Amino acid sequence: MDPRLLIDGLILYLGLLVLLTFHEFGHAWMAWRCGDETALSQGRVSLNPLVHIDLIGTVAVPLLLIFFAPGGFFVGWAKPVPVNSDNFKNPRTDDIMVTLAGPWMNFLLAIVIIGLARLGFMFHLGNVGSVCLDIARLSLLLCFFNLLPIPPLDGSHVARNLIGMSQETYHQIARYGIFILILVLQIPVVQRTLDLWTTTSFLAIAGWFGIPLS
Repeated sequence: MDPRLLIDGLILYLGLLVLLTFHEFGHAWMAWRCGDETALSQGRVSLNPLVHIDLIGTVAVPLLLIFFAPGGFFVGWAKPVPVNSDNFKNPRTDDIMVTLAGPWMNFLLAIVIIGLARLGFMFHLGNVGSVCLDIARLSLLLCFFNLLPIPPLDGSHVARNLIGMSQETYHQIARYGIFILILVLQIPVVQRTLDLWTTTSFLAIAGWFGIPLS
């Protein structure tokens, strides 16, 4: 294994931990603000990565990809935030807001991190700038990936609320969600669409900060 690829992978993994932590914090904080204290009571309204870690999605899968597929596809997930929509003042609207808070947090993080990359390049810290750009791109990928309307991704909860699907029907579909997701991700147009959204937004934000990318 190329030691450089391993080091790059481990750095990206640390970035993933930060991105997943903020993503779940976004869900938990918004749920709390909307009147549901379930996540708060379990200590999930926190930026401590340890409370959000899923042993398989946050540790095993990303590290296996780093060691056995360095430089390739990189993915991971954290422990879902518990939400009781019965506690919301406006269940349908609040549930959508809570759902979108995670991807929105990843989008905001991408802006902040690209800003840090700009500072890195300004002070001639090219390696720091490049690492920040890689993590920012990953943050945008997580944002748009989570918006796919397939259980258990965030986009599926938004779709359920918009079409008025019952919880019972949703949970029936969600039982097979991971298999549906794996199949959908093999479709070239889905792959190209995710890449298009990620790349377009990445280049646009980099342009805001005057970072020339092609």
